[in-house]
Amino acid sequence: MDGRFVAFSLILLCLFLPASLAQTDPPDSAPAPPGVTVRDAPNDNGTGLIVEWEPIPDDAAHGVTGYRVVRFGPDPGEETVLADLPRAATEFLDRGLKRGREYRYAVAGLSGEEEIGPRSEPAVGKPRPQWFHSAKGFLLMNLIVVSAAILISVFLAARGRVFTIRKIAGIEAVEEAVGRATEMGKSILFVPGIQDMDNVQTVAGMTILGSISQMVAHYETRIDVPVSKSLVMSTGREVVKEAYTTAGRPDLFNENIVHYVTDEQFGYVAAIDGLMLRDRPATCIYMGAFFAESLILSETGNSIGAIQIAGTAMPTQLPFFVAACDYTLIGEELFAASAYLSKSPSLLGSLRGQDIGKALAMLFILVGVTAETIGHLRGDGSIFQALSDFLRRFFATNF
Repeated sequence: MDGRFVAFSLILLCLFLPASLAQTDPPDSAPAPPGVTVRDAPNDNGTGLIVEWEPIPDDAAHGVTGYRVVRFGPDPGEETVLADLPRAATEFLDRGLKRGREYRYAVAGLSGEEEIGPRSEPAVGKPRPQWFHSAKGFLLMNLIVVSAAILISVFLAARGRVFTIRKIAGIEAVEEAVGRATEMGKSILFVPGIQDMDNVQTVAGMTILGSISQMVAHYETRIDVPVSKSLVMSTGREVVKEAYTTAGRPDLFNENIVHYVTDEQFGYVAAIDGLMLRDRPATCIYMGAFFAESLILSETGNSIGAIQIAGTAMPTQLPFFVAACDYTLIGEELFAASAYLSKSPSLLGSLRGQDIGKALAMLFILVGVTAETIGHLRGDGSIFQALSDFLRRFFATNF
């Protein structure tokens, strides 16, 4: 029984195997992928090319399981296999190229991991940078609108237009604090943070230092400004010197008012704490970027009974200043303080223009949220859903 079954199986195998082999195309029968082109990658800096091709006709019947993209080098025979892609792929993005240089590409069909059939004719492309990123149109719109608002506001302020600025308690208290130091015959300590002049908070602190120095020169009070960066020292000296000159008391200026301590964070803090305990200033003002030293400084100033005014845009340090200081400028109040104190038309116009930009941003957010909510309730196809989709695409941040 077993012998007859084996013989019968062999007869069937011999009958049907040649027929099945005759119906299968050989691996080299697939044609080359047609329509291979190379185009520049959009919205880049000139380092990318996109290779595109059309699927091989009846690729499944030819046994094509994927496509291989090959880049040829400048030397004969030099080539690099860039990627083996699935059969549904029709393009490939090649990154990291040199701008302005020509590159040649070819595409071949794959059967498993082996090329099947000939490669396409080489296609040539040259990457070039683009001047504008077309997906960032909303940034251009914001730039135009906010810049126009700032320029118009500066022009109006220069022509005598008065802009109302909300009172900032911490800045209102500066003159009182300077007067208190004058009455007590003690000094004022001003700390501009621990960052260099490339930090916008330090720049804002320098601007506030100029306004306070004018008050100090008017009241003939002493001010001490220890810094942790050499560039901040140079800038601070120029700011204080100009303030004393503007106040009409250049004779009171001394370069040692602004002095360098050290770049080391806690060494700088230890030096300021020692200065506080020795000189016991009547007023301590902290304006700039602060980190772990914020609580150390403010607690030491609180222990000597000084009036303390702080301002920073570091969210993690604000709770410590709020707890230990008498007045605290929170976030953008630090940047608005310079315009508040100086009343400069350029600063006031810039502040008003930025507020207009923020108001427009809030308006777009409100419109977008409302349209998204109504569109979701009414279903797809409504005008609200279309508006929501437009705003989502227009203000997208993932490019």
